[in-house]
This record gives sequence, C-alpha cells and structure tokens, in this order.
Amino acid sequence: MIGGGNSGVEAAIDLAGIVAHVTLIEFDGQLRADEVLQRKLRSLPNVRVIVSAQTTEVHRRGRQGERTDLQGPGTGDLHRLDLEGVFVQIGLLPNTEWLKGTIALSPRGEIEVDARGQTSLPGVFAAGDATTVPYKQIIIAMGEGSKAALAAFDHLIRASAPAEAAAAA
Repeated sequence: MIGGGNSGVEAAIDLAGIVAHVTLIEFDGQLRADEVLQRKLRSLPNVRVIVSAQTTEVHRRGRQGERTDLQGPGTGDLHRLDLEGVFVQIGLLPNTEWLKGTIALSPRGEIEVDARGQTSLPGVFAAGDATTVPYKQIIIAMGEGSKAALAAFDHLIRASAPAEAAAAA
C-alpha cells in the first residue's frame, strides 16, 4: 500500500484482514492518518510500515507479482521490494478547480450533490470520488454513477415534455 494518509491506512487495515502480509509505504517521515487509524494499524501483526521512502517505479514481474523501487529522500539510496501487488492510495483532493464559480463545491473542493447526484446547477449531475458522497470506493462510485445517470435521464424527460402534457398532469 502506497500512502500514509487516512485513505492509505484505512485500505491497509482492510487489506490486512484478507491477506498474509501488508507493507505500507509513506514518503513523509511519519504517517499522516488520524491517530485512531494509526493505532489500529500498529496493532495488526501482519503489517509493516516503511516511512521516508519514495516509490520511484513499479515493475510488473508477470505472474510472480510486482517489484517496487524505493528511494530514501536526500540519500538517493535505491531499494527494491518484491510484492504480490501494489495499491496506491494517495491524495483525496479532487481535480475540480475548473468548476469553481460554476457549481457548489465543498471546502475540500468536492462537488456538492444531493441524494440523486444533482449539483447546484439544474441539469448537471455528478458522481464518484470528486463528489461529497462518503467512502471513496470504486463500487460506491459505480453505484452513484448509475444513480446520477438515471436522475439525469429523468431530468431530461421532464424538461423535454410538451407544455400541454405537463399542464394536463
């Protein structure tokens, strides 16, 4: 697991429950996750934490897994670590700068959505990790995308309905 913030530590904790061993790699000299998450991580016997190590390259080794090159900041020392898989969990700030002034964004830059994925701009829907929906996981983003697509379809049908039909209803 690459990343020592909340998302990386949470993912390492989850992974530790289903695999024999987890190695968490963090560039900074210390983990940046909430203390409660760090305590839980440290309590797990099958987790190793490596800090002050920059992942410089990941190599695929066919069916044997992967190899990661790590470099200590300032030292230039290169270390190779053989792994079964590499998961990157760094950075939760969404790339939404281009939306500022167009739709409502949270203080963290997430797109504010309602339960249907509707943004503050009528007819504009959003889904996935860039929104205020909690639990940034692929399966949740997929479900939210389906929900937003259905809501957008519903919006388009209602917006394009002839005025006479709307008045009769």
